[in-house]
Amino acid sequence: MDFALNEDQRAIQDMASGFAAERLAPHSAAWDEHKHFPVDVLREAAGLGFAGIYVQDDVGGSGLSRLDASIIFEALSYGDVPTAAYLTIHNMASWMIDRFGSDALRQRYLPRLTTMDLIASYCLTEPGAGSDAASMRTTARLDGDHYVLNGGKAFISGGGVSDLYVVMARTGADGAKGVSAFVVEKGTPGLSFGANERKMGWNAQPTAAVNFDDCRVPIANRIGQEGEGFRFAMMGLDGGRLNIASCSLGGASFALDTAKAYLETRNQFGKPLKEFQALQFKLADMATELEAARLMVRRAAHALDSKDPEATKLCAMAKRFATDAGFQVANDALQLHGGYGYLQDYPLERIVRDLRVHQILEGTNEIMRVIIAREMFRQ
Repeated sequence: MDFALNEDQRAIQDMASGFAAERLAPHSAAWDEHKHFPVDVLREAAGLGFAGIYVQDDVGGSGLSRLDASIIFEALSYGDVPTAAYLTIHNMASWMIDRFGSDALRQRYLPRLTTMDLIASYCLTEPGAGSDAASMRTTARLDGDHYVLNGGKAFISGGGVSDLYVVMARTGADGAKGVSAFVVEKGTPGLSFGANERKMGWNAQPTAAVNFDDCRVPIANRIGQEGEGFRFAMMGLDGGRLNIASCSLGGASFALDTAKAYLETRNQFGKPLKEFQALQFKLADMATELEAARLMVRRAAHALDSKDPEATKLCAMAKRFATDAGFQVANDALQLHGGYGYLQDYPLERIVRDLRVHQILEGTNEIMRVIIAREMFRQ
């Protein structure tokens, strides 16, 4: 077992870190304050291959591994969490088309998705179907050479802005086996969007409801066969959980480094804070939890790449542990700053707000425990 990154992975990490330092970090506070979605910067990231990380290279993808993707998203999140997190969503939607779509569908959309000339969103969650995703009520009824979609999706990153929506809708009976997947283009009659949600964090990306009212989608835009959509969605979430865990690692690493620098420069009671053993112990625990989380995420990424039968369980474990640890590290970093940590003039309160949602999306951390226990008993 070799825990070191190889030469190619170090080069990828350096490239992503350099981009984060130059193009993300200097603007992170302003994007949060003004709720600005930096599409131009996302397209610059796409130019480095970050919009189709594990998409095949015949349609412009980078053809990299899930472990490579984790390294990239951690590095990007060190500069700005919401922007890196949006890239994870775009990558998941693109991967689903690449992995399960027809060659015609792949050729039609992926060359423009990998450059982010087209931006993609992923639509699974509904107002009445969150953790119980298989209970979705959005329907897709076959009518000639089209499906007619009716219903609505909630909490969709990129809603109203994205050009393509990978949508799960019910084509058959209740339950997971009645769900199919579709690509819906912005501008399709019957497709509409709610107002941009007012959120605690992730302000540098829009979030809105996506609604379907007799929205006609060509049969050619179905991904795979009828009834396969829920399986695709769950497979996508294995990788999505690793990606969002990686974003927690990046944001928390920034918080840890910021706290360490503060302890080195802040003086109280006649000496630097770094000389107080209680604070040394706190920083040591933060670093240890973060390193343990990173090991879990990379172990799960390796399992997913190697098609390990335990991959789903390991991805759920990594997501649960890394997003909980990441939030706690950021919150502890804020505490170490005292009152300054609570001010918007300092970055810690923003990191805390941005990382909090990682414990909710891609399956809540309570659902991660359900998955882990289910997989344990299945074995």
